[in-house]
Amino acid sequence: MTDTLAGRTLLVAGGAGLIGQHLVRALLARAATVIVADNLSTGRQSAVAAFADNPNYRFIHHDITTPLEVEVDGIYNLACPASPRAYQADPIATWRASVIGTANLATLAERRSIRLLHASTSEVYGDPLQHPQAETYFGNVNPIGVRACYDEGKRAAETLLSDLARLGRADIRIARIFNTYGPGMTASDGRVVSNFIVQALAGAPVTIYGSGEQTRSPCYVADTVAGLIALYTSDSGPEPINIGNPEEITVRALAETIIERCDSRSTLTFEPLPADDPHRRCPDITRARDRLGWVPTTPLLAGLDGTIAWFRQTDA
Repeated sequence: MTDTLAGRTLLVAGGAGLIGQHLVRALLARAATVIVADNLSTGRQSAVAAFADNPNYRFIHHDITTPLEVEVDGIYNLACPASPRAYQADPIATWRASVIGTANLATLAERRSIRLLHASTSEVYGDPLQHPQAETYFGNVNPIGVRACYDEGKRAAETLLSDLARLGRADIRIARIFNTYGPGMTASDGRVVSNFIVQALAGAPVTIYGSGEQTRSPCYVADTVAGLIALYTSDSGPEPINIGNPEEITVRALAETIIERCDSRSTLTFEPLPADDPHRRCPDITRARDRLGWVPTTPLLAGLDGTIAWFRQTDA
């Protein structure tokens, strides 16, 4: 498949979510026709309304755990709650979206002989014992823990898609996405960047779970989207590829940075670390760099400033 999306009709499942809405905008800018399927369980109605006047955009209110039949030339599957607060709120629905929903979209891809890009996650590595995390690492996941509905659901989806690819039945791309943030986040999603920004802007204590020495690798949403498009249009094959920022920061340092960028007087407060919360998270992006020519380009401060500005002017 060439790096030309103009004129193609693409299904974006989960297209009303954080990454989805930015991906939709990027695909429309490349003259693709986009069909979004989203049940709006965590997606934003405003993300749908933003494109309502675009003749190349169509929205279908649909849960992918029910089969969907549409005439499309390719599929991006981003349909699953992605923040711990959201995916733990209904763990059965989360697992079904990851496994049954992916199976339904894979059936559509197989039947129409089209490419399916699946948005997997760094959560497949669990609380990793290898650092940084390369795609060859099998992970350290608690299969019966409170995060397992998401972690193991995404791992099961990767198993299904990898088997379909090995059997020559489907054209698959798998992106393991790390810690995406940016405009379009919701105030209540429970992720560290949005939590810290909302609390800092309100002048409230900024809550850190655990010691704050655990690490994350925030990747600005525009960079994530560029990585997903590069992967979709590549000839890299079905092996998973990490899409994330290899610049690691402690949670405490991230909180202090956000307080400073918000010009806030907030102080830090500490709560116990949730079960199975990863202590270190940082992607090895050698495979993405070598196969896709992709690296993130947005500096952390620039990305945070853009996200803070969005929260200041938006009822998120």
